[in-house]
Amino acid sequence: MASPKKSRNVLLYAAPNSNADMLWFSRFHAGDPFLAFSSKGKKIGIVSLLEVTRAQKESDFDEVLNLQNILTTLRERQPDAGVAEVVAWAARKYKISSFSVPADFPASLYKQVNALGIHLDIGTVPFFPERVIKTKQEQEWIRAGNKASAAGFKAVEKILAESTIRKGFVWHEGKVLTSEKLHLAIERACLDNGALNVTGLIAAAGDQAVDCHCHGNGPIRANELIVVDIYPRVSATGYFGDMTRTYLKGKASPAQRKLVETVRAAQKVAFAAIKAGVLGADVHKKVASFFIEKGYNPGVDRGYQVGFFHGLGHGLGLDVHEDPSLGLRGTKPLKPGMVVTVEPGLYYLGIGGCRIEDVVLVTKNGCEPLSKHPYRWEFA
Repeated sequence: MASPKKSRNVLLYAAPNSNADMLWFSRFHAGDPFLAFSSKGKKIGIVSLLEVTRAQKESDFDEVLNLQNILTTLRERQPDAGVAEVVAWAARKYKISSFSVPADFPASLYKQVNALGIHLDIGTVPFFPERVIKTKQEQEWIRAGNKASAAGFKAVEKILAESTIRKGFVWHEGKVLTSEKLHLAIERACLDNGALNVTGLIAAAGDQAVDCHCHGNGPIRANELIVVDIYPRVSATGYFGDMTRTYLKGKASPAQRKLVETVRAAQKVAFAAIKAGVLGADVHKKVASFFIEKGYNPGVDRGYQVGFFHGLGHGLGLDVHEDPSLGLRGTKPLKPGMVVTVEPGLYYLGIGGCRIEDVVLVTKNGCEPLSKHPYRWEFA
């Protein structure tokens, strides 16, 4: 694991289970916030008494300090000493005059520490640019996340294969199939693979899927496209998977079939264009142009955005959305070791939505898959 740049001393105060920068810096899982900083290239954590032993064994810290011991000493002279005073103490002990803090550093703590004479600079975004390039180990952790996603698709496909069609609806185990039942089946499959869908998941059918971040609810009709987007977080590592497949139970119309075939072809266009040195925005534009050439124009229909209107993809790691961008924001060249999703989609009221998403590793001359699952979508 790379250390923070030696030219700056960083300071974080966050819970790693909900803050990717802190988890990356500490490699320590905890639900409560604590202090962490760097000094002369070393990582130092100031953690609760309850976490000291575990942090010494499990974290990436070079030194682990006991918060309670520090506060006890400080409160002999200042009874109301708190986290800000602990930061000032650490600055004096390690001879640090200023820290670089992330943009989401707590505003109240920022104000208190500055008032104690310790200068805080708001750092770059992303705070740790090193996070953008994934190590071999991180690549494998992302593969594990995508393996959990694929398990979710298998659960959906099993249900669709077992289902029947009655009175225009899909039925499973004697009841009308709902998006909620698919959600539950996906959650169970991901849990069995050590992952949680901490930010939700999507199983949206028909026109619901045209609103491309709609999670889906209610009964599923026969012959509707069903967009299933699964982005679970592996509990042991904190790394995400992110994959999407589109399904249909019944018989697809010619318009639906053309839509799905075009989206799959667009994904192949993107795969062929991705390599080091290329701008993410240029890959996005290539796919957008491909869709227009095939007759799928973006626009607005009855208040809904239609066509291809979102970014082609995004970085993936300890956040489900992180740098780099494969959208119009992707104005910097891709580099070997970057990991991105590739998720073209088309959405039209009356036809439905289709999105297909996989994850790839950017290489010098192309890209390599970090996700794998078949593209079968129609279940009679």
